[in-house]
Amino acid sequence: MPYTLPKSCPACHGSLRVTELACPHCATRIQGDFYASPLWNLREEQLHFVETFLRCRGNIREVEKSLNISYPTVRSRLDQILKDLGWTSEQTFPATETISVLERLEAGEVTVEEALEELRGETTEHGSTRLRTHENSRDARKW
Repeated sequence: MPYTLPKSCPACHGSLRVTELACPHCATRIQGDFYASPLWNLREEQLHFVETFLRCRGNIREVEKSLNISYPTVRSRLDQILKDLGWTSEQTFPATETISVLERLEAGEVTVEEALEELRGETTEHGSTRLRTHENSRDARKW
């Protein structure tokens, strides 16, 4: 059984490069300096999350069910992986959250007002939604 790919040098903890590939069928070896995906640097539990996310086709509710974790935990883990890869959710997949909110609206899990607030990104630090108003005035028009 093959070993898990090391993420760093066991002697100095520096980053590793892929320099050799081998065919297990005929024992052919290819040497060079090969590109490794940024995903290669993710921790084992992050790779498991990414695999689950892909199996669920990006449906956050399905990821929740599959991993038995809450929606905020799914989002937090996804955001951390994006950050670890050097990406932000705004740079990569802005439609993912929109689709998730619309799926939850269709399933009756949120009201139209709650969905609109989420789409506007108006959430408090505790995850509850609020409407953003002009200069935080109670009398100001909402969006």
